[in-house]
Amino acid sequence: MSMQIETTTANSFPRAAKATKAGRKTYVYLFLGWVMLIAIGVAAAMLYTEHLRQQITTDIAQQTQQQLQVVQEDYQKQVTQLKDSVSTDMKALQTKVDSLNELLAFTKDSANSKTDNSNQLYTQLADVKKKLDELQKNLDVLK
Repeated sequence: MSMQIETTTANSFPRAAKATKAGRKTYVYLFLGWVMLIAIGVAAAMLYTEHLRQQITTDIAQQTQQQLQVVQEDYQKQVTQLKDSVSTDMKALQTKVDSLNELLAFTKDSANSKTDNSNQLYTQLADVKKKLDELQKNLDVLK
């Protein structure tokens, strides 16, 4: 009753040697596939990031342009209001100057040698003229 036990060696299984070569090729192909997938993902992420950057830049430029336009319109409105205000003030001041001139002419004609009221009116008229000249300069600067 003796049975012989057969021992197996690596050479007795030819499939095992082929399997390791085929397995290595499979691992190499899988590794290359993963590398390609990662490279494609990185490239796609870079392209999408660039697209988003350009879109955000365009949006910011449009918003800035709109804000600048609003500021410019507001500035023009304020300048127009200031011009109107100065013009109105100048007209009122010119009316006062004209009335002072008439009063001065009247007092000069009616003054005798005993009264010296005309000097006070000339002083007031000179002050009014100075203010009128200042307002005129301000209006010229605004134009």
